Amino acid sequence: MAIMEISVTPLGLGHPSVGDYIAEVVRYLQKGNIPHVLTDMGTWVHGEASSLLEVARALHELPFNRGVKRVVTHITIDDRRDKKVDLGDKTTSVKARLA
Repeated sequence: MAIMEISVTPLGLGHPSVGDYIAEVVRYLQKGNIPHVLTDMGTWVHGEASSLLEVARALHELPFNRGVKRVVTHITIDDRRDKKVDLGDKTTSVKARLA
């Protein structure tokens, strides 16, 4: 399984707030029962790498579906295939090393 960090930013809105667009991203993930964690700087999503790429495409399209003319999407995918990983495993491992 892989973990993707994604940040979808609509541009040219005429105001600085993008919260409504982020809420739409979260609703999409919830509706699809896609494991995710919302953070202050993006969203982490868990799944097979091929599925995550499809999710990234769908999330990138959401602002365009609302009439936005320009969208910047940043994605990072960590695809580890030697063992099972879940959301939070990396931070748990680091915290254990700090204890």
